[in-house]
Amino acid sequence: MCRHLAYLGPPRPLADVLTEPAHSLYAQSFAPRLQADGRVNADGFGVGWYPPEDGAGPVRYRRAVPIWADANLPVLAGLLHSGAVLAAVRSASPGTSLDEAAVAPYALGRWLFSHNGEVQGWESLPHDSEEELSAAELLSMEARSDSALLWVMIARRLTAGEPAAEALAEVVRRTRGARPLARLNLLLTDGHAIAAVRHGDSLWYRQAGDQVTVASEPVPGEPDWQEIPDRSLLLTTQRTAEIAPL
Repeated sequence: MCRHLAYLGPPRPLADVLTEPAHSLYAQSFAPRLQADGRVNADGFGVGWYPPEDGAGPVRYRRAVPIWADANLPVLAGLLHSGAVLAAVRSASPGTSLDEAAVAPYALGRWLFSHNGEVQGWESLPHDSEEELSAAELLSMEARSDSALLWVMIARRLTAGEPAAEALAEVVRRTRGARPLARLNLLLTDGHAIAAVRHGDSLWYRQAGDQVTVASEPVPGEPDWQEIPDRSLLLTTQRTAEIAPL
């Protein structure tokens, strides 16, 4: 399992999103409160952000070390600003690779993606003729992991022009049809909107003024956090939010 978050709003230091809040993503790496499986998230971390310049990004910074072990992050997080961020701390599933290429966020064009959960037996996940992945698509997988496979399946739909929410919902439907016990909490953003799926673990969101945050765990004492129902899809911008059952 992992913990992750996405933020849209006024540009602010990455530290305001990652490390400064009470029970921040940084704190969730070693003391998660709502995590269904695993006690720490020490197998790497990643941050993707869109620089304030129009059309820039996304940029990624990923490491295969615990977030607390990276001496560069506090300085970078204090200096870099963004109005759109997706970040994750990782607890690797058995049988997946442990290098930084396996750490979210994954990227394609303006898209950033993260998966919190596990797909058991992902190496032999059956595909029908419509879903059969080409050799080129399989070779494009950044890492040996269930998350990387899900991303290839989602990215092919985005490339074909499917809306983000439809791409996530269809991949979740097909995956849970083959692996009913799969845990599939997903975050996807293009820097303007966030599409998220809760399927098997905690996921919350908060809209406040002109900003929105979607996260595995809420900030204690901060008002207006709302829990996303299990097996639901959230589509949100800075000022709008729509939740639908999967």
